[in-house]
Amino acid sequence: MAADKVPQPFQTEGEKAMKVGFISLGCSKNLVDSEKIMGMLKANGHELVGSPAKAEAIIINTCGFITSAKEEAISTIFEMAKYKEGKLKKLIAVGCLAQRYREQLEAEIPELDAVVRISDYDHLHEVLAKELGDEGKVTFRDAKRLLTSKPWTAYLKIAEGCSNHCTYCAIPLIRGDNVSVPEEQLIEEAKELAASGVKELVLNAQDTTKYGTDLYGSRKLLELLQKLHEIDGFHWIRILYMYPDEIDDELIEGMAKLPKVLPYFDIPMQHANDEMLARMNRRGTKAEVLRLIDKIRSTFAHPTLRTTFIVGFPGESRQTMDELLQFVRDVRWDHMGAFTYSPEEDTPGYSMKPVCPEEVKEQYLDELMKLQEEIALETQQQKIGRVIEVLVEDQEGLTGRYRGRSEWDAPDGVDGMVIFTSGRQIEMGSFVKVKVTQVLPHDVIGEEVC
Repeated sequence: MAADKVPQPFQTEGEKAMKVGFISLGCSKNLVDSEKIMGMLKANGHELVGSPAKAEAIIINTCGFITSAKEEAISTIFEMAKYKEGKLKKLIAVGCLAQRYREQLEAEIPELDAVVRISDYDHLHEVLAKELGDEGKVTFRDAKRLLTSKPWTAYLKIAEGCSNHCTYCAIPLIRGDNVSVPEEQLIEEAKELAASGVKELVLNAQDTTKYGTDLYGSRKLLELLQKLHEIDGFHWIRILYMYPDEIDDELIEGMAKLPKVLPYFDIPMQHANDEMLARMNRRGTKAEVLRLIDKIRSTFAHPTLRTTFIVGFPGESRQTMDELLQFVRDVRWDHMGAFTYSPEEDTPGYSMKPVCPEEVKEQYLDELMKLQEEIALETQQQKIGRVIEVLVEDQEGLTGRYRGRSEWDAPDGVDGMVIFTSGRQIEMGSFVKVKVTQVLPHDVIGEEVC
């Protein structure tokens, strides 16, 4: 059980309390669910432990997004099942894999004592009460999150599910269509997070830019940002997963008027060739995205542009790949992630032809990432000499250097780090000014300035 996937143990009272280990796999949106479940466990009298050898029960919040994630989830279940030879009495799977393959998991992994779908979370307290022996007084819906990340940063999940129905993606099958969280509920949760010491609020959803369309009949992300901006305590507000066709001039210009809202644009493109985008059921065109990027860069002095791409989707060719490579050269993204296409059963893409051979997928991925590495280093060079604001998160034991993140860098290591020296002792979670003196493809190195 990895230390970064479980909270620190806490003590509870009560004869029925069990020692529970918790593993959260997958994305930050899954992590929010995990924190809710752990908060529910705490409220219902259990003790969370960081070692599986000490656990009487283990709950695994699984991911089922792509093949590698499913394999990791299955491997983790089997790994944890070994502890039934010791103190472990209950092994429970929840989350995306449980949602999609509950019957198969129950039939093929008898070591699992319960498998709970996401759609059944309203009854999760009843299942856990039965399996763990508590009274189940606190429900998933009413539970307060037990924050497991660094105390100065927290995610705020503003919607569940996705209505985009991209042909490669199983998320709508797992999580359903987009369901926005009511604004008043989000504001209340955000105020609680700020009061607890959170300084960086990170908004996430499958598609943050579609927030409010189902509840209010129109996009309400900007209005939500304006209200979050008024809450005392937040220093940074960061937005993830902004679909390009939903980012309009009003949102961009509105963000520019909110100093706490970082000009960090996480825009999952997936491809640049219009035919490939259409095959993926992605709305918009390459030309429209280029106009969007021009608008962002003309509005903000130093915006951060991040994206993800899928290579090897059915229909991919040398021509479409070359167009994607040229698009990356033209845009010069600050950060980029890329993946080879993973066919997911029950999605339209699963049966699409022509299929791109695996060795070709890997070749294309290698080309794309090598290009991005070159661009990233060239882009980084422009940062030398600049003074940037850094959220301090760690100190190296041997060198004494500090490590943190700038507005360019999202949490959880998806982007880069700022590594710097200082002549004083700095409290973790503080914001400091750092002059950049050296750069690497992803990280920057510098020294604190007063």
